[in-house]
Amino acid sequence: MTKKILIFGGAALIVLLMVVGSFSLGMFVGDEINSDDATQSTTSAAVSTASNLLQESVEDILQVSPPQTTSTPAEYEDLFAPFWESWDLVHDLYIDQPVDEELMMQGAIKGMMESLGDQHSSYMDPDQYRQANMPLEGSYEGIGAWVDATRDYLTIVSPMPGSPAENAGLLPGDQIIAIDGEDMTGIDGNLAIRKVLGPAGTSVTLTVYREGEGEPFDVTLERAKIIVPALEYEVLDGDRAYIKLYNFSKKATEDFEAALEDLLAQEPAGLILDLRNNPGGERNSAVEITSQFINEGVIMYQEYGDGSRDTFEAVKGGLAPDIPLVVLINEGSASGSEIVAGAIQDYDRGILVGKVSFGKGSVQNWIPLANDQGLVRVTIARWLTPNERTIHELGVVPDIEIEYMQEDFENELDPQLDKAIELLILSLIHISE
Repeated sequence: MTKKILIFGGAALIVLLMVVGSFSLGMFVGDEINSDDATQSTTSAAVSTASNLLQESVEDILQVSPPQTTSTPAEYEDLFAPFWESWDLVHDLYIDQPVDEELMMQGAIKGMMESLGDQHSSYMDPDQYRQANMPLEGSYEGIGAWVDATRDYLTIVSPMPGSPAENAGLLPGDQIIAIDGEDMTGIDGNLAIRKVLGPAGTSVTLTVYREGEGEPFDVTLERAKIIVPALEYEVLDGDRAYIKLYNFSKKATEDFEAALEDLLAQEPAGLILDLRNNPGGERNSAVEITSQFINEGVIMYQEYGDGSRDTFEAVKGGLAPDIPLVVLINEGSASGSEIVAGAIQDYDRGILVGKVSFGKGSVQNWIPLANDQGLVRVTIARWLTPNERTIHELGVVPDIEIEYMQEDFENELDPQLDKAIELLILSLIHISE
């Protein structure tokens, strides 16, 4: 009989929404879980507020001090002449005086950030910054979805398994354009998140835009406390190992290695690594987990605007460098998942099955401005696969594309997993010939 083992580790007790924006692990709160004899668990209650989300990153964020410039530098006087000319014209000619100079200044910063054409670089005004930093009081739960808060609208990366979001049929790519009837146009995604949060048992109505659906539609969900394992693993059909990794938390490497050791002791003929709806997490964790299957060479590059790079190489001593491998990805596989999938594909170490991944492969700095004038978020680097392929906005294309339809979900079918099992069988037949 197959025994499925769940490991609850690190940031695995997720009751809010997890934000993928700058590869940060968002806001968490949870209670301990009692394990039964079929469950191995290392439980921890991880708590973080929105201020952690803004001021901390699992990346090695640059410590940038705001410049203290109080006048236009000489070398920019000609460039900024039209700006000051426009400033004077507004003061001299605009009908409704006096104008709000602070608001004009903030609008100029916002326009500057928008001109970059990068959805992950933006400005948060002082009021938005204060709201985002406001501590959460009491116990808050949510709808159970990983989201991208850096786009024009809060966007679903993936629903958590068994969550209200999954049960309501929310899909990767769904945009939340209104919350409880309030238009979210122009609202920073981190503030939108706070409107979705609330005590378990209360309801929230989301107005969702889904590409290809035509008109937006409303979805009403009842908030709940969602418990998500860091990973689960089992042996399928007697000889095919299976690991489902939900995120790349700080403890993911340790938990993954323990699961792999347990599975390999059972001498499986092949392994399926399921990264579907895994939104990412710690970059280093992604590199370390990839190293279980690739013993040497570059795993990823982090490239900066000046062309310089940080190179992340495989950690030697991986447990499974030779086992036949199939990796499952989909539209909800982001960041760390794409690091793993991209390296596996570039080294021809395994076969990727599923759908094109999310395409989140950039790093942002969050920098508070001087004199409490808000905050700017700036993209500082992008990720490349070992073969120098760009992940950002392109995603990783699987070797074999297989649809997973709503009807499959409703009928408890999984054609992507079925294909992975089929490919392992074929590879084993080929090896034995």
